[in-house]
Amino acid sequence: MFQFEQVSGHVFRREGARGPVWYAKYRLADGQQVQKRIGPAWTQRGRPADGYFTKRSAEGWLRELLEQARQGLIVRTGVLFEDAATEWLRYAEEDRACKPTTMRDYRASVRYRMIPFFGGMTIEQVTPQAIEVWRSGLSCVSSRSKNKLLTMLNGIFRRACRVYGLPTNPVSGVERLRETKKIDLEVLEPEEVWALVRAAADEQDAAIYLTAAFTGLRLGELRALRWRDVDFARSLVRVRASYSMKWLTTPKSGKVRAVPLAPDVAAALARLGQRDWSAGEEELVFPGDLGGYLCDSALRRRYKAALARAGLRPLRFHDLRHTFGTRMIAKADIVRVKEWMGHADIQTTMGYLHYAPRQGDALLVAEAFALDGSADSQRSSADGPQTLRHSSSSQCSTSRRTNRRCRPTETDGSG
Repeated sequence: MFQFEQVSGHVFRREGARGPVWYAKYRLADGQQVQKRIGPAWTQRGRPADGYFTKRSAEGWLRELLEQARQGLIVRTGVLFEDAATEWLRYAEEDRACKPTTMRDYRASVRYRMIPFFGGMTIEQVTPQAIEVWRSGLSCVSSRSKNKLLTMLNGIFRRACRVYGLPTNPVSGVERLRETKKIDLEVLEPEEVWALVRAAADEQDAAIYLTAAFTGLRLGELRALRWRDVDFARSLVRVRASYSMKWLTTPKSGKVRAVPLAPDVAAALARLGQRDWSAGEEELVFPGDLGGYLCDSALRRRYKAALARAGLRPLRFHDLRHTFGTRMIAKADIVRVKEWMGHADIQTTMGYLHYAPRQGDALLVAEAFALDGSADSQRSSADGPQTLRHSSSSQCSTSRRTNRRCRPTETDGSG
């Protein structure tokens, strides 16, 4: 039994459907009695697994809660998690104007990943320990995806703190998982890009593949591209919009940008522009069969078929964008590449830096290890391996004549 200025409570264990569970029963300063689930009980030997409680840790949990109650930090809103999640989805769509594709992911995550676990719980009942148990139970989900779900959950509770007066955000007490970052990008070599273009089903698909690889435009941006956005005189393509899931929105970064129009792309687009029925300023550059927006799923199927005909490995359509990034980072400074690709954060652009070869790096390493003031070392670097071996032998012979200790003994054991 714990007492803190008219606030008291105790813990007890109860058998649940999945095993024993620790509960807390406590009385607030206003006389209201509350019973709250703490978490599953640890009944095995050794250190408890994450999210499990021994009697001592359950009592520690209650002790902290009663101290918060004594300070007036415990607020009973009675708001269900489902209602808080619904409010956050509304806020994301209406107030923050998140894109339809983003809202699709948010709704699916709430419906299929969160509600099955937190459904029926009030927002006060969601503790850091409960979140740990929820996350550990997400099967077949990568650490990166778990961190994304945790970010969404954090948004739900941040909104609950503002709207419903929840005093603390339980997600703030949960650490993010360490992610395994993908080191290499899958890209096409220049000759592979042209092989893909030659294997395209028609002239328009060939122009799409070439434009994607030479400009780095996303598929949604290609589908929304209009002839007024192609500036042949200034050799520019202006990216103003993106079309996805039957919604026309701004580009992903939210900003209009300009991308260089290479001569090969300009020639391919000029040939498409000769079609009388689709060359108006407001007409789409890459229209569908009926003149509307191009069907992305059909394009992806034709793209995979073109890869197969060209004898290329099965890469994603988005890898054409990565191809642009890896080629341009070796030719232009990182700020320009960031602007061309429409990255909101330069850290994203820096992911291409290891594809940028820098001339003279090998010479810098050689200079760093050169023997200062040694003419033999300089000649060795210039004359090649044979001279290097000869110089080393001469130095070793001199060393033997002076102190007979050119090399360590066999039993030295040094590495």
